[in-house]
Parts: sequence; C-alpha cells; structure tokens
Amino acid sequence: MSQKLEDILKEKGPIKKIGVIGMGYVGIPAAVLFADSDKFDLVLGFQRDSPSSGYKIDMLNRGESPLKGEEPGLEDLLKKVVDAGKFECTPDFSRISEVDAITLAIQTPFADSKALEPDFGALKEGIRNVGRYLRPGMLVVLESTITPGTTETMAKEILEEESGLKAGEDFALAHAPERVMVGRLLRNIQEHDRIVGGIDQPSTDRAVELYSPVLTKGKVIPMSATAAEVTKTAENTFRDLQIAAANQLALYCESMGINVYDVRAGIDSLKGEGITRAILWPGAGVGGHCLTKDTYHLERGVKLGSEALDYPQDAESIYVLARRVNDFMPVHMYNLTVAALKRVGKDINSSKIAMLGWAFINDSDDARNPPSEPYRDMVVETGANLLVHDPHVLNYPEVEIHKNIDEVIEGADAVVIFTGHKEYFNLKPDDIKKMTGMENTVIIDGRNVIDPDMFINAGFIYKGIGRGDKNGHEIIN
Repeated sequence: MSQKLEDILKEKGPIKKIGVIGMGYVGIPAAVLFADSDKFDLVLGFQRDSPSSGYKIDMLNRGESPLKGEEPGLEDLLKKVVDAGKFECTPDFSRISEVDAITLAIQTPFADSKALEPDFGALKEGIRNVGRYLRPGMLVVLESTITPGTTETMAKEILEEESGLKAGEDFALAHAPERVMVGRLLRNIQEHDRIVGGIDQPSTDRAVELYSPVLTKGKVIPMSATAAEVTKTAENTFRDLQIAAANQLALYCESMGINVYDVRAGIDSLKGEGITRAILWPGAGVGGHCLTKDTYHLERGVKLGSEALDYPQDAESIYVLARRVNDFMPVHMYNLTVAALKRVGKDINSSKIAMLGWAFINDSDDARNPPSEPYRDMVVETGANLLVHDPHVLNYPEVEIHKNIDEVIEGADAVVIFTGHKEYFNLKPDDIKKMTGMENTVIIDGRNVIDPDMFINAGFIYKGIGRGDKNGHEIIN
C-alpha cells in the first residue's frame, strides 16, 4: 500500500470530472450515466475524428445516439446530460489532463486465436494517449476485456513510460470490466454488480468511488486487478460453453430425429433444492465482440501464468472446444441450406439466397463478428446470389444491407433466418410464396422464429436448428 498515493488522493479530493475513451456500446452508456450523477460535474467522451467513426462526435454533441438498435432510455438520457452541459464529446485527447478519472472501453480482438495473439493495437494507443496527459492523483481504469495480468504489466508499463509517473505511487490504476448486453445497456450498468480490481488498495478504493454512484440494484465487488480480469474472461467463457452445449445437443437431436426444444423444456423442468439444469438456447452461431474471443484471453492468461498448468495430458481445453462448436454453427446452416435445396433438385451455386438478419443479436444494430458473415462468405464462394436484409444494421464493410425485405425475398430459392429480429416473427407463408414465385421455397430457421408446420403445409422445404422431428418432412405440393 502506497502512503504517497493515499496522500495525493486525499489532497485531490473527490472525483468530479471524468473522461471516457471509446464512444461505443460500452463507453456511451457509461459516460451518460456518470454525467447524470450529481456526484460528478462533467464527463468528457473521447472519440478519434477518423473517417470511420468521427461522425459520432457531432451526433453525440447534438444529443443523438449513434447506436441505432433498441436501447431503452439511452437517447433521452444522452440529450438530458448534453442539454445540462454535463457531457461533451471531443477528439482533443490533450483534455485528458483535465479529468480526475479516465476509463478506457476499447475493443481487444484476436489477431490469431490459435497462437493466442491478441490485437492490442487500439488499446495500446488509448493507453499511450492517457499516459501522455496523465497527472498525479488521476485514476486510470481499463474496462476492456483483457488477458489476465495485462493491467499490472502492459498497461502499467506504458502509462509509466509515457508519463514518467509511478503507478501505485503517483496515480491509481484498476480494472473494472464492463458487463453489458446490447438492448439493455443502461439497465445492465446500473443493476449488475460491478467487479473492481485495483493494483493496490488505494487504487481499488478510488475505483469503488467512481462506480458506486451509477449503481442502483448492483453492488461493487472489490478484488485484485488480475482476479477481476479472470472474472470477466471466465464469465463469458462459461456462457460460450453453455451455448455450445445447447448447440451440440441440437445437432444430436437433429441426428436422432427429435425436437431439441421438447428436450430443452424437459431438462428445464427438473427443479428443486440443489438442482441446476438450466440450458441456454441453440442457434445459428455466436457473435459479438466478447464471447468470440474472451476464451482466448483466458487461455492466454494461463500460458502467461507463473505456475505450470496441471491438466489431462494432450487433452484439448473444453473452453476452446466449445468455441469450435459455436464457430461451426454457420457451417451447419450452410449444410442445411445445401441439403434443403437438393430436395427440390437445386444446387446452391445457381440459387438466390435471401438472408434475413445480419446483426449477431436480435433487435440490435450490433454487427460485430456476426455468424451471418462466415455463412455469407461460404454461399458467395459457390457463386450463388445472396442478398442481406436487416432492419437495424445501417452498413457493414463490403456487404450491402438492404432495408426492403420484399426486394431481398423476391425470386429467392431459399430464405435463411439468421437473427431473431421481432420483424421476422410475423413472416407469413403466403406472403413469402408470392414474393418468391416458387411452389417449393426453402426456408432455413436458425433462431426458432417460425412455426414449421405452417410453412411445411404451405409447400415450403423447411429445416431448422435442432428440429430433427421436422427436417425430413414430406414435401407438400
């Protein structure tokens, strides 16, 4: 414990001015919640004025959210804090020197998952920017999901090198991982418990001071920085593992000719003291920024650990295997599409495919690492004509996202549902049949959106994830 840091923080007084680096799905809701608290005077949102994301600066300063999925309360709260003069977005990183605490919410993807090599380029740039303008008594918090050990090694080293100051003596440093899901960003930040881990006790205490005012139902859980890093990577790894178990069960049910949703309901019915049999939903694949790579951060943390891992010899990590299962689901969707088209004598390479949904999660514009992308790539590589519809995603690199669903479905040989947007639950067989002009249109349901019997009775060739009871149905003309 550093008495010097404690004395500096005591002299500096309470946190009043906050900076948030990264105006995305994590940074924006965090910034507006900080700004809405009467404990803090001003929040600065830092955003690079780049060709790809510089547009966010003016939008945010007008009180308009650049996040276009359904986010209850976000835009109203953003407008409130902008009008009150408590939030401002700026590309001027030198203003970091004005704040008492700065958080970083920057993506940390993997350049090579097999070699466990993360791409920390953007995060390092953010940390360097903080280091250049770091002042004694400031609190620096990494919110990005990172390899266990990163806060006390890479982050600490860069900050000290750039600033000439000493972590734990001149400034506080902590890790407080975000725990949000698109579609409920504000609620998650307020209601979920907040994991906070400092490199020392003064750093932890200062981070607790920062986050406590924005919590409603949630509480702060203090621990070490490395323990906080493991907590975040492990909770996402466990969720990925649970989804993989549901997906593997769905594949088994297809093979055995039964309905995975019947089995799921049966498993879920076993309740009682000490009984936990909850099972997640199977689907067309796992996307997003977190689950697709956090397993590899956890695995990398073990590789960098101080003790040798005691584990069955030559056995693959069950977490990595789960990742492989979930990565396989878009391939399975492709296989279902090929098999269904063959039932009506068509090859995929000469077919038109209507893909419904590009975002990785329903009723959102979040299209980070969507499972729809590898499916699209496989289909396009065959030479097939594929059009994508999504009511929420505005654009995506090198992929045209159509807003008119009729144009996408018109003349399609196959309609493939990849995202469970609420709009797709209202699909009607007769309407689709008129648009396709086909007597036997293929429909592939990756999210259990449609009623199989309704479409089968209308002459569709149906296949769905986990629907072994329906995937071999008789064709009705």
